[in-house]
Amino acid sequence: MPADRVEDIKIPPIRNGTVIDHITDGQSLNVLKILGVNENNIDSSISIGIHVSTNKAGMKWKDIVKLEDMELDPITVSKIALIAPQATISIIRDYYIAEKFNVKLDESVTGIVKCSNPNCITNKGEPVSPRFLVEERCPPKLRCVYCDRILMNISDNLI
Repeated sequence: MPADRVEDIKIPPIRNGTVIDHITDGQSLNVLKILGVNENNIDSSISIGIHVSTNKAGMKWKDIVKLEDMELDPITVSKIALIAPQATISIIRDYYIAEKFNVKLDESVTGIVKCSNPNCITNKGEPVSPRFLVEERCPPKLRCVYCDRILMNISDNLI
């Protein structure tokens, strides 16, 4: 066995910020989209692990995102729950986990995702917020309360 063999590649720890772990495999880039991260607004380090093995029940692979100097608001956490219903959020302060919780998908979702039906009342300029009932949690399946359309591609319809 060669002496320079790498056994484990680890993402470096962050001093202060947020770790989003157990993201559904392949969804970390959609998480960055939800966070509004792009090449023009990165002020602190961001580490991304894509297709990382895990022992969490029901998952073989996961993604992980570490955000230095950033904490998430409740609306952002709700959006993440729509594409990564098994995700956990850890708030890091001085290299220690100050708070840790699982994302939670409520019974209904209002105002954070739009209906994919162009004929839905929510897409006709009426003063009505899009509202969906959560029919399944993992993977999420949403039904519009106005037109009964099942939302297929949630990440493309986030507001």
